[in-house]
Amino acid sequence: MKRCVRNRLRWQFACLLVYVLGTAPLFAVEPFTYEPVAEFFRLPEGVRLGACTGVDVDSKGRIYLLHRGKRPVVCLDASGRFIRSWGDECIETPHGLRVDRQDNVWVTDIGNHQVFQFSPTGARIVTLGKAGTAGNRIDEFNQPTDVAFGARGEIYVADGYGNSRVIKFTPQGGFLGCWGRAGKGPGEFDTPHAIVVDRQQRVIVGDRENDRLQVFTANGELLAVWPGFAPYGVARDRQDNLFIADGRANQILQLNDAGKVIAAWGSEGAGAGQLQLPHMLATDRRGDLYVGEIKGQRFQKFARKNTAR
Repeated sequence: MKRCVRNRLRWQFACLLVYVLGTAPLFAVEPFTYEPVAEFFRLPEGVRLGACTGVDVDSKGRIYLLHRGKRPVVCLDASGRFIRSWGDECIETPHGLRVDRQDNVWVTDIGNHQVFQFSPTGARIVTLGKAGTAGNRIDEFNQPTDVAFGARGEIYVADGYGNSRVIKFTPQGGFLGCWGRAGKGPGEFDTPHAIVVDRQQRVIVGDRENDRLQVFTANGELLAVWPGFAPYGVARDRQDNLFIADGRANQILQLNDAGKVIAAWGSEGAGAGQLQLPHMLATDRRGDLYVGEIKGQRFQKFARKNTAR
């Protein structure tokens, strides 16, 4: 695509060597431990969970769950009490959910090839993409997977299953640029599935089928490649610690500042603390983790047992 910003591979390899061999720390390096919290939420009759694909927590501690069933967006209070749900009228195949700094709720829809912004009460505010139309123009998506936000409200969309790219928008939805293409080389993607922006405005992309994270500047310049896991979901806590939902290993991972795994928990199964294809995850102010499972069709809460010194 002519307007898409593409990285030069030679430059990428040079940057890769510089940043992998020596960079300023991005994240705290002390490993945490967690324990599952049994039955942390309650749903009313008529709301039955399907595959659980997205989760996030807003500034007031409200928990937003996304699942593939009726009323796909579910809002709970911090204690797990049901508040409201919505989404049947516009969401076809839910995938990712994020909450922005204004507590608006963003949902990616891989069925309709769209991205929606909702108010905390479920009113639709912004729609990006064309309903039912898969494309690669600047106003189109092909199964977008996730959303992240820059310090000035910039919107990053992982345009994930079909287009293998990241698109950057203004807070009002104006096109700012994009990068990436299908492939296995540095700066290329095979399913950019999850995306977050850290305190230094580095854009961290879960390149799922290439079994790695890739780290970029806000303009798409490659900084680092961290291999060794299948990042279905990516989340940061308030101190910029980084967590991965590895859907193939059925584990949650904590990474250090060099992208190495320093803690892991979970195993395949239906018991408390076990996982069945963990898809996406989020943290709250206390550092507790919330994980949505595709095969398990459930959300689990993991309470943090220690804090970084």
